[in-house]
Amino acid sequence: MRLSWPAALAVPLVLATGQLLGGVPSAAGDRGTPSGAAARDGVAPVRALPRDAPNPCVGEGAAGLRCPDLMMRRPFGLQVQRTPAGRVLLRAGNAIDSIGPGPAELRGTRTSARWMRAQQVIRRVDGGVLRVDTGARLEFKRAHQNRSWWKFHAAARFELWSTDLAGAPVRRVRTGPKVSYCLRDLELAHRELGGPRREVYPPCSTDGGRRRVTLGTSTGWSDVYPPRYPEQFIDVTGLRGCFAYVHTADPDDGIRESDEDNNVARVIVRLPFRAADPRRGCAGRQVGMRYSGAGGVGAW
Repeated sequence: MRLSWPAALAVPLVLATGQLLGGVPSAAGDRGTPSGAAARDGVAPVRALPRDAPNPCVGEGAAGLRCPDLMMRRPFGLQVQRTPAGRVLLRAGNAIDSIGPGPAELRGTRTSARWMRAQQVIRRVDGGVLRVDTGARLEFKRAHQNRSWWKFHAAARFELWSTDLAGAPVRRVRTGPKVSYCLRDLELAHRELGGPRREVYPPCSTDGGRRRVTLGTSTGWSDVYPPRYPEQFIDVTGLRGCFAYVHTADPDDGIRESDEDNNVARVIVRLPFRAADPRRGCAGRQVGMRYSGAGGVGAW
């Protein structure tokens, strides 16, 4: 199994004309588009792509879009937790940066008590909006603060891979339980990209009665989860030797991006884990940018 998405094929952009935009939910509620969005008051046209359409963010036509680009930072703040049942959990924080010219945005519509189907919304250079049915789903999930939140299901994946003598990942041996995340503007990580200086997409909604919600991360912003948060771990009980601790953003391609090759990051660890010397001589290349922001406890 490959650890990174292959480079997207250059394909023509085919758009089907849809209806005019009106009354779409914002990141803060059902009050219109988020601040800075192009479509307003039914003026800008909406166009739609089906789920099986080629990625519109690459190839011909992509220049007319402000596509998102999600980048996963290296796992940070690795620490061991031992449970009362005797399990050994290797916890890690993760940060997903939004570095494309447009935001990563999903708009969900209620389908059941716990689920929403979601469309990706891509800003167009001409002021319109492109909607894409990507198969993305939003889940009302219990998480930190012992509350339930509307989150993007399959936003990320935690994996532990065995490595060969050169440190290259060979076989996936464990998978972590955390898959659902809120897309939001938490930390302004890349001011140089010229994105909004203030939060556009707030924390995820905790209102279980909502019919529609919008999640997103603006250009230059990052959504960060510290290692202490629920399910931020891989169970490493009984494992010994050298491994790659791998984080992947958007593994099921629920968000179409201009670059799918920077979604994977990893660090090399030796188990049993020692925070004072995480690698202890293990070969292998760390992948991804380091995280050293406000949530970066023990970043390395």
